Amino acid sequence: MITLLLGILAAFLLAFGFEMFLVLGIPSLIAKEIFFANLPDVVVVQKLVGGVNHTTLLAIPFFIFAAEIMARGSIARHLTDLVKAMIGHRLGGMGHTTVASCMAFGSISGSAPATVAALGRIVYPELGRLGYRDRFSLGLIVASAETALLIPPSITLIIYGWVTGTSIGALFAGGLAVGIVLGVTFMIYVHWISARSAIVRTPRPSWAERMAAFRAAGWALGLPVIILGGIYGGVVTATEAAAASVLYALLVECFVYREMGMRRLAAVAEESAITTGVVFILLAVGSLLSYLITLARVPDEILALLRSADVGPILFLLIVNVVFFVAGMFVDPNSQLLVLVPTLFPVAVALGIDPVHFGLIVCLNICIGMITPPFGLDLFVASSTLGKPILTVVAGVWPFVAINLAVLMLITYVPDISLVLPRLFMG
Repeated sequence: MITLLLGILAAFLLAFGFEMFLVLGIPSLIAKEIFFANLPDVVVVQKLVGGVNHTTLLAIPFFIFAAEIMARGSIARHLTDLVKAMIGHRLGGMGHTTVASCMAFGSISGSAPATVAALGRIVYPELGRLGYRDRFSLGLIVASAETALLIPPSITLIIYGWVTGTSIGALFAGGLAVGIVLGVTFMIYVHWISARSAIVRTPRPSWAERMAAFRAAGWALGLPVIILGGIYGGVVTATEAAAASVLYALLVECFVYREMGMRRLAAVAEESAITTGVVFILLAVGSLLSYLITLARVPDEILALLRSADVGPILFLLIVNVVFFVAGMFVDPNSQLLVLVPTLFPVAVALGIDPVHFGLIVCLNICIGMITPPFGLDLFVASSTLGKPILTVVAGVWPFVAINLAVLMLITYVPDISLVLPRLFMG
């Protein structure tokens, strides 16, 4: 009964354009008054505050701030120039450069929208100049930016780890493997499209030009070393790596490249604070919702229903993919994590599904939701950043949605892809 009430009321609020914290919060408070009237109000406040009072979540504002600094600065451009110097002359070189640059920027930002905004302005004109169709270029940029949600430091994986208690390091290792698989699949499609089209190939750069690009990007390459090397080397935690990435990004942009003054830095800090505030309000409200779902024993009821219907792990994961695919069309990523994961995760564990494997399935589903109309966030970021109609962006993204779904099925039913690196790095 409580599940039905929460679902109907949330759908009603969502349909009428309420903010997501109200879509999650109002049904939770009403359900509390109806079904848990004896629950003291102070417990509600404790759950809201406790939902964001966790050291793991400190990594989120740091990574958001670092991503904004790099998106507004010149680190993204230097990374793109380096990748272009190395592979840009090959067949489909600029398309491959787009994918690889998004993966590289994702490895230091953890944010797909920031990747679209930072790299879209750089690679989009080049793709058009070399003969790629407009729709293909837009779809490639938006889809390639998804890898930022998979390749560490992924903010999505940090939130999943906080919600479920799964090791952030193990999730990062699994996300790296899945992100590489997705990026390589995009590159195969780029090669096929380039071979069928009259795509201009750029001249092979000299080794002197490559070394110049490498030297210019040297400071930018230090960030993945700090983040990934520090975490997997056991030197720092994910939170400490996030704080170090902010300090490093500030030093590089303000004192090495010298392209960010105090006025621009203040604007970046303000934008980061707003984004962080939105995320943490959602986390607080989502924590209350998760608590009420647990009190109502919703996961136990779902598990009992699945067992009575003789549903095993294979069919359950297919159901999970369908649920997240539909939810991704209408709900933002953080809300999906906060509503669906507390309900489905206990069921997945009870069915013997590895928490890291389940987390990567969830994360890839969220990636797909970021590029799926009508409300895929990255579609609107690309439209506003590049000044293109939203329908043009949507038209170009469908082949990449199909590729994502194929990769999702592979990741879902071949768990070793997600688990090989966690086993290697984490033991």
